[in-house]
Amino acid sequence: SEPLPPLVMVVDDSLTVRRVTQRMLEREGYRVLLAKDGLDAMERLSGDELPAVVLSDIEMPRMDGFDLVRNLRADARLRALPVIMITSRIAQKHRDYAQQLGVDDYLGKPYDEEHLLGLIGRYTAQNVAAQAVVS
Repeated sequence: SEPLPPLVMVVDDSLTVRRVTQRMLEREGYRVLLAKDGLDAMERLSGDELPAVVLSDIEMPRMDGFDLVRNLRADARLRALPVIMITSRIAQKHRDYAQQLGVDDYLGKPYDEEHLLGLIGRYTAQNVAAQAVVS
């Protein structure tokens, strides 16, 4: 059977951002899982399939991006998920805090599409390689 294209999770409270990002990713051949905040993301991550990478905003209702990463890193099943934060908060203190929490990459808005796709490509390639070793 053909392997499915990598799954990318997009966590953002803006419907517009979710739609634009989803279109960009689907154009590149990825499958996309959407969540409107951290709580929604945690619920969707309880399913069988985990995404290859999570793209998350910081400022969201109910559970923000920082709390989401804290929850991911505290969960044995989700701990290794690569997280790319995409945020309008570009102050160094936010970057430092994200790094302490275990965020893999941190991009300011507006981000460079090619740069983001390059990062996603790196994580999804690692993911595909890891799956090949397991099976």
